[in-house]
Amino acid sequence: MIEAHQLTKRYGETTAVDRLDFTVKPGTVTGFLGPNGAGKSTTMRMIIGLDAPTGGTVVVNGRRYAEHSAPLQEVGALLEAKSIHPGRSAFDHLMVQAYTHGIPRRRVDEVIELTGLQSVAKKRAGAFSLGMAQRLGIAAALLGDPATVMLDEPVNGLDPEGVLWIRNLLTGLAAEGRTVFVSSHLMSEMALVADHLIVVGRGRLLADTSVHELVRQTAGETVTVASADPGRLREVLAGPGIEITGRAGSEQLQVTGLAARAIGLKAAEAGIALFELTAKAISLEEAFMELTKDSVDYHGTTEVSGRAA
Repeated sequence: MIEAHQLTKRYGETTAVDRLDFTVKPGTVTGFLGPNGAGKSTTMRMIIGLDAPTGGTVVVNGRRYAEHSAPLQEVGALLEAKSIHPGRSAFDHLMVQAYTHGIPRRRVDEVIELTGLQSVAKKRAGAFSLGMAQRLGIAAALLGDPATVMLDEPVNGLDPEGVLWIRNLLTGLAAEGRTVFVSSHLMSEMALVADHLIVVGRGRLLADTSVHELVRQTAGETVTVASADPGRLREVLAGPGIEITGRAGSEQLQVTGLAARAIGLKAAEAGIALFELTAKAISLEEAFMELTKDSVDYHGTTEVSGRAA
């Protein structure tokens, strides 16, 4: 379990992490989301003692990381895939870490097999692709068979087979009762693997909730409903917090802020026959963009300007 209380980090006049309070619980995959510069990496560095908090505390399994006598067996972390001695082989890289914690060689062999590195275990890590370096970093994170696993952007550089592998690995670790804390910019992957989400923006906590609740609370769901009398249906459904749109002359209405079940019941009570009642929830990516729109430092544009030859 990871517990942060009023966790703060300042660099001069810049506040990178601003009084964060959150708990990452065992048995679930918790996604850590936020725009670039939101403070995710700094938070993860403070969790494993690479950066000292300016204020507040963060503990893993009840203790600060530095207080654990065998930290690799408490929390396994991957923060930078390429932080490997380029002259060492994958096997030697793992053995060096194993020696420091009294971890037997058979465990090194196990994580090499688990991460699919058997064919390159004796090759120098400096020649690895980003995807292979990611696998080696994950192998190192799992070396101590830790109760808590923390991975920063673990799918970077992985091919489709590797993405599926990491997806199954994360859900498998959580199913074993471990605490799994993972950051990613790939909302589609988070929607598939995360049970819980912690979202930050400009160092502050924006949401601490499930994927379903984030989508529901951010923008709700849009329901398409059609009837022979859309004008009357619009009057029946109108109310505070309910947005209804539709093209002139169309039998269809788009309703936000009212669930499909409630729409069906209201229409039935009014004696209005419905031809269509279809709910479509927004995606996690859309909800994330809406939630963090005021926390993004750099906005792109889809406009492309050119000049005549």
